[in-house]
Amino acid sequence: MKKPVFLISIGIVLLSGCALISPPSALAEPGDLIELPQPRWRGDVSVEQALKSRRSIRSFQPRPLSLDEVSQLLWAAQGITSGRFRTAPSAGALYPLEVRIAVGNVEGLEAGVYRYDPAAHGLREVLKGDVRKSLSRAAYWQKWAGAGAIALVFSAVYERTTGKYGERGIRYVHMEAGHAAQNVYLQAQALGLGTVIVGAFMDGWVKRVLRMQDEEQPLTIMPVSEPPS
Repeated sequence: MKKPVFLISIGIVLLSGCALISPPSALAEPGDLIELPQPRWRGDVSVEQALKSRRSIRSFQPRPLSLDEVSQLLWAAQGITSGRFRTAPSAGALYPLEVRIAVGNVEGLEAGVYRYDPAAHGLREVLKGDVRKSLSRAAYWQKWAGAGAIALVFSAVYERTTGKYGERGIRYVHMEAGHAAQNVYLQAQALGLGTVIVGAFMDGWVKRVLRMQDEEQPLTIMPVSEPPS
């Protein structure tokens, strides 16, 4: 009688989704870790206030962002909350999303492309130089796509999710990207910043501009900066 009980126990663990699933493997990219300031877990703006005032912003002030602001935005996008769990829900806790930032105007951070490392809450340099204009051209010449002090770009490694859930996992990845993008919207609003989600772009061009790996597929571009006064 012990064998059926054992098999049932294994089944329950597997169906639980995330209990024994390994964390996503990190993308093998060069670049020493640039540690970011510790994110704040309390702010002056309530969730309700941020929801009420949230808007899509397509023009920005030239003010540079601080490293504290960049840290807070990245943590909201894909930061660790406890253990290895993140700020946005993920089917099976498989975390298929990657976040890169195209930096053009940040105090204390050189212009370039960086990949966010959630586990270390830091950045790894991928490419030197300001690519915001190239990113805007890749987004069908939508000028606001490259007009922010930074642009956050979400990409997906679909196989992390489809390996468990099959073709339906593609839907789960897109749901997760929506959760993460809304986090960025609300965090930007709470910081007095503006953003907009850009979904129209040439995938191959964006991948080349940001030096994405073959398995990454770009999903959204989110320029962030101070909105007009």
